[in-house]
Amino acid sequence: MDLRLKFVQTIQSVLAKSGHGGSLPGTIALKLDPQFIEKFRMPETVVLVTGTNGKTTTQNLIAGALREAGLKTINNHRGDNLNVGIASLLAANADSSFKIQADAAVVEVDELTVYRQFRNLKPNVMVVNNFFRDQLDRAGEMETIIRKIQEVTEDFEGDLVLNGDDPNVCRIADTAKKARIHYFCVARQKESREITDEASEGKFCPHCGRRLVYDYYQYSHIGRFTCECGFGNIKPDILVDSIDYQNQTFTVEGKTYHSFLNTIYAVYNCAAVLCVMKVLGLNPDNANETFKSLVLKEGRNEIFNLGKPCVINLIKNPTGSNETMKFITSQPGDKNLCILLNDNDQDGHDVSWIWDAHFERLNVPEIKTIVCSGLRAYDMALRLKYEGLEDRIIVIEDAHEAVKWLKEQNLDSHIMATYTALHSTRAILRKESVHGA
Repeated sequence: MDLRLKFVQTIQSVLAKSGHGGSLPGTIALKLDPQFIEKFRMPETVVLVTGTNGKTTTQNLIAGALREAGLKTINNHRGDNLNVGIASLLAANADSSFKIQADAAVVEVDELTVYRQFRNLKPNVMVVNNFFRDQLDRAGEMETIIRKIQEVTEDFEGDLVLNGDDPNVCRIADTAKKARIHYFCVARQKESREITDEASEGKFCPHCGRRLVYDYYQYSHIGRFTCECGFGNIKPDILVDSIDYQNQTFTVEGKTYHSFLNTIYAVYNCAAVLCVMKVLGLNPDNANETFKSLVLKEGRNEIFNLGKPCVINLIKNPTGSNETMKFITSQPGDKNLCILLNDNDQDGHDVSWIWDAHFERLNVPEIKTIVCSGLRAYDMALRLKYEGLEDRIIVIEDAHEAVKWLKEQNLDSHIMATYTALHSTRAILRKESVHGA
């Protein structure tokens, strides 16, 4: 028995009994032994999930589908995707000889640290959702991230599950010559557009430099693209044929599936899961059961009761913010909105990304008041002023006071929060929630 592992597991047990969890055990483990993660013996099936947006939801869906298929599965369900979170996950599910006690592990990994964890986690399936500009002061340009992932997948001999509608993700297949490549895509649907006014990182062909030609856009640069040189000519393993937003369903090869959320990005999450199930030879009905039963948590369209429903969402970059605003404005009835903007290390100190997001989408009569809160509340208020929203803006820097204000209005409300504001605001919402919610 390794005494360091035993010590870490004891700490986890004590924290669990007191109702606490988190990454503290992993932090301690890596201080005691920087090579702690590489000591674990992983199960036969290891699915690694990375990308910019939707990692946590996708890995929870995959883990749920594998459990429905009868596999004992572990995953970092809260999205603790850095070294300390992964170390905590593995320690909590290992025996005294570092053997993971599960049939499968689904591990979300931060796109910046994939190169560190790939060898340790020994995945046989890797899923890449999408790539967007995100936290430039922390991540650098997207090109840096793509190249790092290309490096770690160059000798990968497993299954790569790629978003075939993202030209930046498709680039990974160029260098992963030993891997089996699988694509998931979504066909044209009623919300697809032939042109886009959103930030588009995938404008040019990485092979020849020509401008990519899009048949349609789904959102941002996600859509069906091709180039004269042949880049983009793929055959998807999973193609979502149609989406029925009214009934919250979509179809693949004539079979109808339920979407856990009535948005295009949720359908892409589901398509990735179905692709993984196909790769592993598992029944897609197991995935559909998970789609039907998933309850969103951890700030992903999570609902609290402040007398009236309050929905909180994580935002961290222009694309995610745009899609969240589309969802908010699609909901019927009058509503208030609170935007919590922080600039701590995990948020990224550079908040200039808010000028690339389409906050003009909020200029609709159904949104009555927008509360700007957080460390950069006045930066957010200035951004909204430039969209002609100054008569609806109020600034309440303290998050607790902002939530109390929303509650007092007795109106449906939404909260958009950056990373370090998310969990603290969720704690406030739990405290302020109406009894029985």
